[in-house]
Amino acid sequence: MDSRSRRRLGIAGAVAGAGVGAAVGARRLVVGRIRLRPDPDADEPFGRLRGRETTVHADDGLPLHVEVDGPDDAPLTVVFCHGYTLNLHSWHYQRRDLRGSVRMVFWDQRSHGRSGRSDPLNATIEQTGDDLYAVLKATVRKNRRVVLVGHSMGGMSIMALADRHPELFDRQVAGVALINTSCGDLAEMTLGLPMVLAKIVRPLAPRTLAGLGRRAELVERARGLGSDLAFVVTRKMAFADKHVSPTVVGFLEQMIRATPIDVIAEFYPALMAHDKVACLGVLGNVPTLVLAGGADRLTPAVHSRRIAEALPDAELVEVEEAGHVLPLEYPGVVTGGLRRLVERVGPGRQKERTA
Repeated sequence: MDSRSRRRLGIAGAVAGAGVGAAVGARRLVVGRIRLRPDPDADEPFGRLRGRETTVHADDGLPLHVEVDGPDDAPLTVVFCHGYTLNLHSWHYQRRDLRGSVRMVFWDQRSHGRSGRSDPLNATIEQTGDDLYAVLKATVRKNRRVVLVGHSMGGMSIMALADRHPELFDRQVAGVALINTSCGDLAEMTLGLPMVLAKIVRPLAPRTLAGLGRRAELVERARGLGSDLAFVVTRKMAFADKHVSPTVVGFLEQMIRATPIDVIAEFYPALMAHDKVACLGVLGNVPTLVLAGGADRLTPAVHSRRIAEALPDAELVEVEEAGHVLPLEYPGVVTGGLRRLVERVGPGRQKERTA
């Protein structure tokens, strides 16, 4: 392969790994300047907070990596479901700041993080909902209550759970937090492009990703060549705060880059086909926190507003200058919202649900 071909693959892998279909020109000098800015998060132990590790087997036998913080007999457990191309470490700040105050369960979605590699036919939102059901059964006692927290695809997994197991929302699930997510119509997203241009780009993305997936080995070797470009694309597409920590951007980019390109390609059609509007009636049975980024290019805030409007007991928080990764960009807003939700569903705030 000549140098020009390697460069093209590097750019393609970097852009696809950032979850976007538009290239952004960048020079190493620019990236270097960004990374040399004062950074209060430079010493943050990203990826190093751990819990008690366990393996939960999904209904198709796939091993799911799970970590638990807190005693098994706690009256309430908060279960965190991460987004597309990420892993359980995307909840770093929430784990750090809530540790000791509430029992928490974190898990890696199938084919992400340390979980097993899925059959491509099972790379669906319905399956991730079933995976969440398996995690709940294995980590939370039947007579204990649960708050479910989902970011992006993780929120969709919660909706799939509600669709397939509505009975849980009558007896065990006490509250839900949905962050930067959608109940459907993702094909309308513009990636921040003018609508005319977005309509041209959108149909190309599935074919482009599928092609990259078929050449996974070559693309994975080339992704590293576009690391500076991937950093800039990640900063541009995932964040809106101009002063976001370069270390946080780098941490997110590393998680994305660790997700194999063929996994990204396998899940993309499921995200585009996602439609769980019908399950909102089930979610309406419990208090819900809906968090949105006003400048989210991937699941625009209008998606969160639609969800909140359909739920009778929803708190909607929209951060105007925030992008698609609120748990990392505005962690205090997310953690504060979760504290309020836990208080809302805690003892004395709501009738205990019976099995």
